[in-house]
Amino acid sequence: MKRKIRICFAASSGGHFEQLMMLEAIMKEYDSFILTEKTKYSVKNTKYATEYLSQVNRKEKGWYVYFIYNTIKSLFIFLKRKPDVIICTGALAMIPMCILCKLFGRKLIFIESFAKVTSPTETGKLMYKIANRFYVQWESMLEIYPNAIYLGGIY
Repeated sequence: MKRKIRICFAASSGGHFEQLMMLEAIMKEYDSFILTEKTKYSVKNTKYATEYLSQVNRKEKGWYVYFIYNTIKSLFIFLKRKPDVIICTGALAMIPMCILCKLFGRKLIFIESFAKVTSPTETGKLMYKIANRFYVQWESMLEIYPNAIYLGGIY
């Protein structure tokens, strides 16, 4: 029997995670798991296996320590879960898993934040260079990301 495609749905906490959960209809169709940040207000998800990384804020002193930790933890999660595809809505804490997927020849789909109408996110600027598919949720963002795909908002 052929194995179902395994998809990692990755997003940092807050609005990025809310956007990711708008894709639940897709999650149901595949062997899916969620990768997100562990915070004081993390949502407990009982429908899908969930892996947690440390929250990273690039404006905080020492953020790179958490980033390195997340990179190592992402490698262990990658080797354990073996995703075929990663669908990511950002942000910083998710970059290591996205890069690992690309290094191991997996597909990366990135969805730029709904909140960004006229300017890119820092994560989006990086992911645009390496993603197999890059989606924007506002047509105006095609000026910034000319090779992106616009299909409207996921809300």
